[in-house]
Amino acid sequence: MLRGILITVLALGVAGAAFWGYQEHQEKNAILQNAENNYQRAFHDLSFQMDLLNDKIGTSLAMNSRSSLSPALAEVWKITSQAHNDVGQLPLTLVPFNKTEEFLSNVGDFAYKTAVRDLDKEPLTDKEYGQLKSLYQESAKIQNDLRQVQHMVLENRLTWMDVELALATEGAPKDNTIIDGFKTVEKTVESYSETEFGAGMVTMKNQDENFQYLKGNKIDKKEAEKIAKKWAKPKDGVEIKVTENGEGSDYGFFSVYLEDKKNKTHSSMDITKKGGYPIWYLSSRDVKKQRISLNDAAEKAIAFLKENDFEDLDLFESAQYENMGVFTFVGTKGDVRIYPDAMRVKVALDNGDIVGFSAEDYLKSHHEREIPKPSISAEEAKKKVNPNVKIMEEGQGVILNDLSKEVFCYEFIGVLGDDTYRIYINADSGMEEKVEKLDNAEQIYEDVV
Repeated sequence: MLRGILITVLALGVAGAAFWGYQEHQEKNAILQNAENNYQRAFHDLSFQMDLLNDKIGTSLAMNSRSSLSPALAEVWKITSQAHNDVGQLPLTLVPFNKTEEFLSNVGDFAYKTAVRDLDKEPLTDKEYGQLKSLYQESAKIQNDLRQVQHMVLENRLTWMDVELALATEGAPKDNTIIDGFKTVEKTVESYSETEFGAGMVTMKNQDENFQYLKGNKIDKKEAEKIAKKWAKPKDGVEIKVTENGEGSDYGFFSVYLEDKKNKTHSSMDITKKGGYPIWYLSSRDVKKQRISLNDAAEKAIAFLKENDFEDLDLFESAQYENMGVFTFVGTKGDVRIYPDAMRVKVALDNGDIVGFSAEDYLKSHHEREIPKPSISAEEAKKKVNPNVKIMEEGQGVILNDLSKEVFCYEFIGVLGDDTYRIYINADSGMEEKVEKLDNAEQIYEDVV
């Protein structure tokens, strides 16, 4: 009898394990099938978007009036954005696809830049028409390559999970049909010279993001360590490690790591090779119960910037996150705020220590600027604002527009319903450059540094 019970228990155990294994297998298959479906959808959507892109660029070539050309180019911009999204959903992280993405970025930027201007006053030049024609020809090549891949996928019932496996398996042969097809697309785009976009082409992807405005001589590792000590003010016994990055580049930097084993804290900092400017600094220490006010912390941040020779800055925004105050400063020239020259300082509210600092935006953009004279008056600019917005404050500022180009604007703070907005009107063209909805946090405008 006991033997029979044991056999029954074992049989139930085997059956249970088999059922559990079957369930696991089914769930795994369901997950894999869902991923496969998503990959297939993204790929076929990408092919469809490239078909649309080629058609829309082609029809734009035949247009001449602003009323039809501007919406068509805006549609081209929208399609490139959707195509970018589809590419991002494919398992191609290990396959070089940057040239194709760069092509989509260039097409989108060209279309946007052209669509937003007044084409009645500034119609397409012969050069721009040539660029558009070149884009049409190139998009046709990419469209054809993608269609060939699509045909092979459908005819041979290829799966994207095989692609992902081929990419993820170390040492696996990279002769997968889909991978080869996308390499063909990439090769096609690579043969297309970027110079065909023209020297005046402004792209988000290719803009110079390096620290081109920095002054001073190059520093070495010892100097970087000395600068780090000045900023971080480490205690005795702190270990300091300096690593060089971007070797051979004019815009390289040193990464400095400071470890205080006694107090179980560490901090990190990046410093530019040219001039020895701290790009950012972050301390890991725990911030205890708040003992100083946000206003007192702001004074600490201001003193910190003055001590390190940063001048002509406004305290623009302040916010509190748990026991830390975060303060954003922007550059100024006279009464004009220079928003690209931004930096942030993080202050511990237990004792006022500087526990974080970011000057990357400031270091990349800060230089001597000539503020142009506005072509329109403040009253004329105000008329461009939605009449339903009640304007509370006004000023002037330099901002980055959607093409990452600096523009001089009138700035209006206004209220609509229960919400507050910051509205920028181009001081030259009168165009509404940007509208931002503000948080409820109080905005501060005063010269402090």
